[in-house]
Amino acid sequence: LQRMLSIAVEVDKSPNCSSCKIADVIFPYILNIPLRSQREAFLNTMESQLLRCKLLELLFQHSCDVPTALPLSLAKILYFLSHSSVLLPYQNETATWQRWDEMLQYLSLLLMSYQNVILVFPLAEHLRSSLNDRMDLIIQKAKPKLQDSDDISHMDIQLKIEDFISRMQQVLGQPFPLQITEKLSMLQ
Repeated sequence: LQRMLSIAVEVDKSPNCSSCKIADVIFPYILNIPLRSQREAFLNTMESQLLRCKLLELLFQHSCDVPTALPLSLAKILYFLSHSSVLLPYQNETATWQRWDEMLQYLSLLLMSYQNVILVFPLAEHLRSSLNDRMDLIIQKAKPKLQDSDDISHMDIQLKIEDFISRMQQVLGQPFPLQITEKLSMLQ
């Protein structure tokens, strides 16, 4: 399934557009996966980083009280950190700290996937381009084009993390479970 999904994203003239369409179809099924381990297995085994980004973006948009119209970017990931709730329909019987832990896990996965699509690979922007266009971009040694909303400061990050920690403290109290502390450090 993962290989077929990856191929479906790749063969389209616009991988960005096809990943959005596929994510829209798959998303309701992800919401109905009953166990965290099953959701994580599905998301962690995705071959298409672009499709994983789109699915996680939909998941966080779904959990925000006020969704944002920002394109997927570092600023949008920070927005999710500040505005996502942890209560999804399938989490009713899960301990509160485990819901926060799962949210942090998915936020870290979104950030890593986004970096793989945009920031890390020297041919980063090419993952959003069709296979035919990629060859031209590779030959031209084109540099990735970052969006304005990818230009965030260390202060922005620090403020959003502090805000997130204070939200968690209100719900969980102190001290945080070790898993939460580790994920916060990794995310920061």
